[in-house]
Parts: sequence; structure tokens; C-alpha cells
Amino acid sequence: MSSPLTIAVVAGEESGDILAADLIAELRDLTGRQIDLIGTGGEHLAKLGQRSLIDPEDISIKGIAAVLTSLPKLLNHIRRVSSAIVKARPDALLIVDSPDFTHRVARRVRAALPDLPVIDLVCPQVWAWRQWRAKEMASYIDHVLCLLPFEPEALARLEGPAATYVGHRLARLESLKSSFEVQKARQVGDEPTLLLLPGSRGRDAKVLLPRYKEAILLLEELGHRPRLVLPTVARIEPLVRELVADWPREVTILTGEQARHKAFASADIAVAASGTVTLELALGGLPFVSTYRIDKVAWWAHQFIPVWSTSLPNLVADRPIIPELHDFDGRPSNIARELARLLESEQARGAQKEGFAAIRDRMDVSEPPGRVGARMLMEVIESASAGRLGGSK
Repeated sequence: MSSPLTIAVVAGEESGDILAADLIAELRDLTGRQIDLIGTGGEHLAKLGQRSLIDPEDISIKGIAAVLTSLPKLLNHIRRVSSAIVKARPDALLIVDSPDFTHRVARRVRAALPDLPVIDLVCPQVWAWRQWRAKEMASYIDHVLCLLPFEPEALARLEGPAATYVGHRLARLESLKSSFEVQKARQVGDEPTLLLLPGSRGRDAKVLLPRYKEAILLLEELGHRPRLVLPTVARIEPLVRELVADWPREVTILTGEQARHKAFASADIAVAASGTVTLELALGGLPFVSTYRIDKVAWWAHQFIPVWSTSLPNLVADRPIIPELHDFDGRPSNIARELARLLESEQARGAQKEGFAAIRDRMDVSEPPGRVGARMLMEVIESASAGRLGGSK
């Protein structure tokens, strides 16, 4: 029987935990070997045997100011996690998203174990800002597994590491495909449903839910009183319930991916935090408005961002499909009017759905992303092993 493989996985937020777990499950099937896991992750990696070295919520940080505020704790965690990985001497290191944390771990591990294969699952947004990072990544990352179709070309143009488009797990989920088919023919009825998606981070929920509350009150003044449904993740459900406890209208709170996707199929429109959930909504065919509150440091830095949109659906389609209401543009009055426009205009909803179909076509792949990623991971491991053997002759 083949010896076990030890893979260090460093993942932060829930979406990264899911992606990593998909890849590791496929790696077990591909190799037929026992896979021992170390590092950091959430409940999905825990089900595969990983005992996270730290609370993944500690590294689920978005925004320059938030990173700076959390820097002492982050640095302590970086030292702790990288030291544990170096001590374990795994067969490979897989870092997943949360680049402000995972890439720092990768650099420290690469310095101590220069022959260890390092694979990055989820390309950092070097195509959007701080483009110099791409070339720097080539010094400590061997291969990047990209979830978006335009990213390999962007990395090559910026002289970054080798990269492969593996596809996105969301594009293959039957629950989202089913929602997409339902939404193609759905029209707004007398009692529409509005989904509220403030993100999977407690910080985002605290900022966005008060804005959503004000927008809903203004939406009523514009003649619309939709049913309110708020899908969230179990980790921040208590906080979300606390934040909506004083709302004048009932908010139905759901948890879990299947419940969220079922809600996509039965809702009419949504308002969502900018991020992965916007791509999820597009693949599920549900018209929506994207919102976000950028921290003060990032607001100053935005003048240096060359990318034309911060919305994943817009970037994948390479044209404007959904409205982006960030910072001043994201004040409640603007959110309310964009939601009213979607409720009132079949043409507005239809334009988004047409764009969502184009996104589905562009993101289509023949194999599950986790399987493609697992194969690439093994190729990098075997290539590194052959290099070490060749060097020892």
C-alpha cells in the first residue's frame, strides 16, 4: 500500500475551506492514498481530518484597515502556523485565499523548506491592484489554481507563477443550475421576496445590515414591501439575529448552502455584499444589487486600482451587468432605488439574466474544479520529487 501523503492546507474564510475540502477529497480518490492534513481551516476540512491550528475567523480579514488593526494577532498566527508546517515537513503546502495571511505563511515556509511544493488555490486579485505582487509570488509559489477564466492570462502578463484555470465549484452545483433554470422564466408577483446577503464576515454584517434596514424602509416609501429572507452562515448567525432583532418587519433567517440556493430559486431580487456571493447569485440567475463599504485606507488606495469593476460577474462577463453601489454610492437611498428598479422593470431583470447566461457559458469546464486541482497538485509534487532525485545523483 502506498504511504500516506501529508498536505499542509492553510485556509481562512468559509469559501476557501469548501474549495480546499473539495480538492483534498478528489486527491484521495485520485491517489487512493491516505491524506493527512495539518494547518488551518473550517468545518469542511475538519470533516476530512484536519484539526485547525487557529480559529479561521481570525484570518478572515478584508480591507487594509482591518488588516492593520489585526496585525499583531496575524503576525503571531503566521509564526505559529508556519513553524508547525515546517516542523511537520509535509509533501506540499496548499494555501487558499486570504492572501494577507496565507501568502505570508507560504513565504516563511518556503524560506525554511525551499524544495517544498507550494500551490495557491484562488488567485489573489493582482489583476485589480498591487500588480507587482504577481512577480513576487513567483519566488515562493510553484503553481496557481485559478477560479476565474481571465486570471491565467493576467498572471502571465504580470510575470507571475504558472497558472491553470480549474473552474469554479459554484458553476457545477446542481442547486445553482436548478435555480438558474427557475429564474429564467420567473416574473415578479404581488408578494415579491428580497434576499439580504451581507456577507459571511461579522464585520461586514455589522456595517451593511443597518444600511439594508434603512434601504428597506425607503423601499416601502417607493411602494414596495417585499418579504425579507436573510441567508447566512452558522458562524455568524447569532450576530445576524441580534442585528435584525429590532427591525420593524420580520426577517426569515436561513443557514447552510442548500437552503441559500433554494432561496435563490424562490426569490425575486437580492442585495449582496461584494464578493464570492455575487458570483453565486449570477450563476443562480437571481437579479441583484452589489454593495460594499470600503475602509478609509482602501478608499484612498482605490485611485491606484487599474481594474474597471470590482464585481466578479462584471469582470467575468467583461461588461457591466450588475450595479455596484459602494461607499457614498451605496447609501440607503441609492440601494432602495436600484432595488425598486429591479422590482418594477422586467427589462432590467432580463438584462441581468442574459448576462448571467453568458457568465455560465464562459465558466463552463468539463471536469469538477477539485479534480483538476488535485491532478495539478500531484503533478507539482511529482515534479518536485523528480527534481530532488535528479539533484541527488
